[in-house]
Amino acid sequence: MATSEATQAPTIAQLNDEFRQGDHSLGRVVTTQGVNGLSSEDQQELFRLLRTFDDFTPDNDPYGEHDCAGFEFKGERYLFKIDYYAPDLEYGSEDPDNTAVTTRVLTLMHSSEY
Repeated sequence: MATSEATQAPTIAQLNDEFRQGDHSLGRVVTTQGVNGLSSEDQQELFRLLRTFDDFTPDNDPYGEHDCAGFEFKGERYLFKIDYYAPDLEYGSEDPDNTAVTTRVLTLMHSSEY
Protein backbone atom coordinates (compact mmCIF):
# COMPACT_ATOMS: atom_id res chain seq x y z
CA MET A 1 0.00 0.00 0.00
CA ALA A 2 1.36 3.40 -0.95
CA THR A 3 1.84 6.02 1.76
CA SER A 4 -1.13 8.14 0.65
CA GLU A 5 -3.32 5.02 0.63
CA ALA A 6 -2.11 4.12 4.12
CA THR A 7 -3.02 7.56 5.45
CA GLN A 8 -6.46 7.36 3.79
CA ALA A 9 -7.28 3.92 5.26
CA PRO A 10 -8.52 5.15 8.69
CA THR A 11 -10.87 7.67 7.05
CA ILE A 12 -12.10 5.10 4.54
CA ALA A 13 -12.64 2.55 7.33
CA GLN A 14 -14.66 5.08 9.35
CA LEU A 15 -16.82 5.94 6.32
CA ASN A 16 -17.31 2.25 5.51
CA ASP A 17 -18.32 1.53 9.10
CA GLU A 18 -20.81 4.41 9.11
CA PHE A 19 -22.25 3.21 5.80
CA ARG A 20 -22.43 -0.46 6.86
CA GLN A 21 -24.02 0.52 10.17
CA GLY A 22 -26.85 2.40 8.48
CA ASP A 23 -25.80 5.78 7.01
CA HIS A 24 -27.07 5.04 3.53
CA SER A 25 -26.54 8.62 2.42
CA LEU A 26 -23.02 7.36 1.64
CA GLY A 27 -24.13 4.85 -0.99
CA ARG A 28 -26.34 1.96 -2.01
CA VAL A 29 -26.88 -1.53 -0.64
CA VAL A 30 -27.53 -4.45 -2.95
CA THR A 31 -28.24 -8.07 -2.19
CA THR A 32 -27.86 -11.19 -4.27
CA GLN A 33 -30.41 -13.91 -5.02
CA GLY A 34 -29.08 -15.98 -2.13
CA VAL A 35 -30.00 -13.21 0.30
CA ASN A 36 -33.20 -12.24 -1.50
CA GLY A 37 -34.42 -15.84 -1.22
CA LEU A 38 -34.34 -15.75 2.60
CA SER A 39 -37.42 -15.03 4.67
CA SER A 40 -38.02 -11.45 5.74
CA GLU A 41 -37.09 -12.36 9.32
CA ASP A 42 -33.83 -13.98 8.22
CA GLN A 43 -32.97 -10.98 6.03
CA GLN A 44 -33.58 -8.66 8.97
CA GLU A 45 -31.26 -10.74 11.17
CA LEU A 46 -28.63 -10.89 8.44
CA PHE A 47 -28.66 -7.10 8.18
CA ARG A 48 -28.45 -6.79 11.96
CA LEU A 49 -25.33 -8.99 11.87
CA LEU A 50 -23.92 -6.86 9.06
CA ARG A 51 -24.51 -3.61 10.97
CA THR A 52 -22.92 -4.95 14.18
CA PHE A 53 -19.98 -6.79 12.59
CA ASP A 54 -16.67 -5.67 14.12
CA ASP A 55 -14.37 -8.68 13.82
CA PHE A 56 -11.89 -7.11 11.41
CA THR A 57 -8.48 -8.78 11.42
CA PRO A 58 -5.34 -8.57 9.28
CA ASP A 59 -6.58 -11.72 7.50
CA ASN A 60 -9.98 -10.33 6.44
CA ASP A 61 -8.99 -6.64 6.34
CA PRO A 62 -5.38 -6.43 5.12
CA TYR A 63 -5.65 -2.76 4.05
CA GLY A 64 -7.54 -1.58 7.13
CA GLU A 65 -10.50 -0.20 5.15
CA HIS A 66 -13.27 -2.39 6.66
CA ASP A 67 -14.47 -3.01 3.10
CA CYS A 68 -14.92 -6.78 3.01
CA ALA A 69 -15.49 -9.63 5.46
CA GLY A 70 -17.62 -12.65 6.18
CA PHE A 71 -19.70 -14.01 9.01
CA GLU A 72 -21.81 -17.04 9.87
CA PHE A 73 -25.60 -17.12 9.94
CA LYS A 74 -27.61 -20.29 10.55
CA GLY A 75 -24.61 -22.45 9.68
CA GLU A 76 -24.00 -20.66 6.39
CA ARG A 77 -21.28 -18.19 5.42
CA TYR A 78 -22.25 -14.72 4.18
CA LEU A 79 -19.96 -12.03 2.80
CA PHE A 80 -20.13 -8.32 2.31
CA LYS A 81 -17.96 -6.12 0.17
CA ILE A 82 -17.92 -2.39 -0.37
CA ASP A 83 -16.83 -0.95 -3.69
CA TYR A 84 -16.13 2.72 -4.41
CA TYR A 85 -17.65 4.38 -7.45
CA ALA A 86 -17.85 7.85 -8.93
CA PRO A 87 -21.26 9.42 -8.18
CA ASP A 88 -22.60 8.42 -11.62
CA LEU A 89 -21.69 4.77 -10.86
CA GLU A 90 -19.97 4.55 -14.26
CA TYR A 91 -16.39 4.30 -13.01
CA GLY A 92 -14.46 3.63 -9.85
CA SER A 93 -13.86 6.51 -7.47
CA GLU A 94 -10.39 8.02 -7.62
CA ASP A 95 -10.66 9.27 -4.03
CA PRO A 96 -12.69 6.90 -1.78
CA ASP A 97 -12.10 8.99 1.34
CA ASN A 98 -13.87 11.95 -0.30
CA THR A 99 -17.65 11.57 -0.01
CA ALA A 100 -18.23 14.33 -2.57
CA VAL A 101 -16.76 12.16 -5.33
CA THR A 102 -17.55 8.66 -4.03
CA THR A 103 -20.66 6.53 -3.89
CA ARG A 104 -20.24 3.34 -1.90
CA VAL A 105 -21.95 0.14 -3.04
CA LEU A 106 -22.25 -2.58 -0.43
CA THR A 107 -23.05 -6.06 -1.72
CA LEU A 108 -24.35 -8.64 0.74
CA MET A 109 -24.20 -12.21 -0.54
CA HIS A 110 -24.05 -15.87 0.34
CA SER A 111 -20.45 -17.09 0.09
CA SER A 112 -21.34 -19.39 -2.81
CA GLU A 113 -22.19 -16.31 -4.87
CA TYR A 114 -18.77 -14.70 -4.63
